[in-house]
Amino acid sequence: MNIWTENTGRTPAGMSRNILLDTCAAMWIADGARLEPEAVQALNESAAQRLPVMISPITALEVGRLVSRGRYPTTMTVKGWFDSLVVPPYSALIELTSNVLIDSSFMPGTPPNDPADRIIIATAREHGYRIMTRDRKILDYAEQGHVQAIAC
Repeated sequence: MNIWTENTGRTPAGMSRNILLDTCAAMWIADGARLEPEAVQALNESAAQRLPVMISPITALEVGRLVSRGRYPTTMTVKGWFDSLVVPPYSALIELTSNVLIDSSFMPGTPPNDPADRIIIATAREHGYRIMTRDRKILDYAEQGHVQAIAC
């Protein structure tokens, strides 16, 4: 199954920076949930520019933990679910570096306390990505001006 050809279309180009999915956005997209118009537009623009949507390895950890605790039902294995999310050329796995992990502990302003959220934010800051999320704490942090985010 290729979730990207089902959830993104082709529209005229706009922004030219990659999108980094927060785990909640990855889950919403994988589940085929309805996204906010701005999020759909951003995904369409990304597809039109042939920019892969970026996925952090931390998403694999978060989804694995949710599935293992019965908080996220899926008919696939977590590996199968994650593999269906990372589908070149539509999406790509970003490397999780020691710099990002260190930077996640030293962010300006008032970042979220959740370590996974901090890693997603530090990754976006490191690479200049826009985070797609429904997480209110990440969106609030973006409103502080420390990262760009797209509500989905």
